[in-house]
Amino acid sequence: MKRTNPLDQHRTLLYIFARLRQAATDLLPIVLVISFFQIVIIRQPLPQLGEMLFGALMVVIGLSMFIQGLEMALFPLGENMAHALSRKGSLFWLLTFAFALGFSTTIAEPALIAVSGKAAEIAARGGLLANDPAVLSSYALGLRLTVAISVGCAILLGVLRILLGWPIHIMIISGYALVLLITTIAPQEIIGIAYDAGGVTTSTITVPLVTALGVGLATVIQGRNPLLDGFGLIAFASLIPMIFVMGYGIFYFGM
Repeated sequence: MKRTNPLDQHRTLLYIFARLRQAATDLLPIVLVISFFQIVIIRQPLPQLGEMLFGALMVVIGLSMFIQGLEMALFPLGENMAHALSRKGSLFWLLTFAFALGFSTTIAEPALIAVSGKAAEIAARGGLLANDPAVLSSYALGLRLTVAISVGCAILLGVLRILLGWPIHIMIISGYALVLLITTIAPQEIIGIAYDAGGVTTSTITVPLVTALGVGLATVIQGRNPLLDGFGLIAFASLIPMIFVMGYGIFYFGM
């Protein structure tokens, strides 16, 4: 039976402690803000202090484990997939992977599910939808699919930009100009939801995978700089959903 080296154990403990300390440091500003307003402004003790401290400890542990998991699994996975598909030399499969990655990481996003459900509920209260569970479910599902498809298209467009060397600033400026143009004709009821949709797509799973994909592609493709060309996919994933969701509103509610 192989004996464990005490030095290795010591290094592992130091590494775990460093991870926990980094996670606690990241959460410290939130704790300070909440404590300040609770004690100085509201002037009341924190309710259920013991449970809150235990919950904060769980958050620190979970956050440190999550970041470790990203570095061990998701970042290498995205880069390895980008390398493998680039070496395979198949543009079709590379673009298919880019679309599927954006779609799959978005369709099950909890924030998107929550926003879609709430949007359907509010639309029913406002008389825009029949207050029927089937109608509300259909509207929410359509909204989720629209956002997921838009993110898939956004990642696909970002990959094309890396492959063909298109200037990102021109594409982003043109995209936001299109957003402003569609805003003038889209139903008022969908505009706020569309703008929020651009934020809920940048999830904890989408961001590391998509970033790794972009950096991996820019590393493999000759003439591309990972720093200049590898980033920017997330910008498309935030921009394109606004356009698609407003288009969904025009289709569903009319202008």
